[in-house]
Order: sequence, then structure tokens, then C-alpha cells
Amino acid sequence: MATVNTYLTFNGNCEEAFLFYKSVFGGDFAYMGRFGEMPPSDDPNCPPPSDEETNRIMHVSLPISKETILMGSDTTSQSGNAVFGTNFSVSINTDTKDEADKLFNGLSADGTIIMPMEKTFWGAYFGMFTDKFGIGWMVNFDETPQ
Repeated sequence: MATVNTYLTFNGNCEEAFLFYKSVFGGDFAYMGRFGEMPPSDDPNCPPPSDEETNRIMHVSLPISKETILMGSDTTSQSGNAVFGTNFSVSINTDTKDEADKLFNGLSADGTIIMPMEKTFWGAYFGMFTDKFGIGWMVNFDETPQ
């Protein structure tokens, strides 16, 4: 069964925000990675981060409970600035690749695909889109569970 979490986007202060959230909720980060840690890519749609973007947060996850993880990242010059009020996505984590494809294909119908479902360097099968109602979604299947 899929789990649904909130994914927040920031304009360079994601780490500061998540350190604050951690001070309130407690716990430890399950993951915090920076854009500068990404491996090089041959994909022209995925250029390396600029010098000032290498220390920005590519992804952070803070478990809030057994069922809930607060996740986030910073923007880059490629993604553009986050617009506050719409700087979040619904993140779905599935139990199988088939479930990920089913949910991605169903929810993205008549929407705009940002990143098709594909294997990633972090060991997941992942995709992003905006649905026909303007809501941002991320679908993730961890092929190598943490």
C-alpha cells in the first residue's frame, strides 16, 4: 500500500527550515544530500549545479512518525524559484514498481510530466508531474530500501 507525505521546496534555506523542524519534532534526518554530491550526468536536462548551488539541499527527509516523513529540497537556477503557497508536492512511496507506474500514469493523465518514471542514482524508481488540477506529485519506489 502506498504512503503519502508532504514535500516542501525552498529557495536556498531548506537546511535552516529543516533544522528548525527537527528542533520541534525531534528525531534524526533519515537522509540529507546536497546538489554538489550528485554524480555527473550525460542528460542535458540535468546540468551540474552552479558553484553557489552545490551546498543547497537536493533532498532531506525527517521522519515525524512511523507513517509520516517530512521531505524537502532547495530550488536551483534550472528549476526556478519556489513560489510560496505552491512550494509543496504530494510525495507517494509505493511498495512495488507496478504500483508506482499505475499511480503515476493514472494521476498524470492530462497533466504535465516533469520527469518520467525512471531509475535514479539514489536507487529509486522515481517520477514527477503536475496533475491536470495544478497539484505537484512525486512517485517513488525504493528499489533498494534504506
